[in-house]
Amino acid sequence: MYTDGNEMAGALREVFAVDVTVARGACVGCGRVGEVAQALVYGRAPGYVARCPGCDGVLLRLVRGPDGVWLDLRGLVCLQIPLPAGEGPPLLDPAPSNGPGSDRPTAP
Repeated sequence: MYTDGNEMAGALREVFAVDVTVARGACVGCGRVGEVAQALVYGRAPGYVARCPGCDGVLLRLVRGPDGVWLDLRGLVCLQIPLPAGEGPPLLDPAPSNGPGSDRPTAP
């Protein structure tokens, strides 16, 4: 018996600072593109196995131990994680202090 990818939301939230269930990934096996929430997720002990709903290939494995989390993404070609609204790449300070001895980069 399986559930959907939302089953892993709490465990993935411990590893990532964003909701990974809305991330879009491409399956290595069949090329299907979809959200992590659409994956077929099996088991909770000792961890999760998420399978592609298109070909049943393993997309990811997530195991949480007492000292860390193991995340195997080898079943995904890529994972596109959307940024929260209003957030983008970090921008350089438009008026940095670039005097002698400064190691700050100059804004373009």
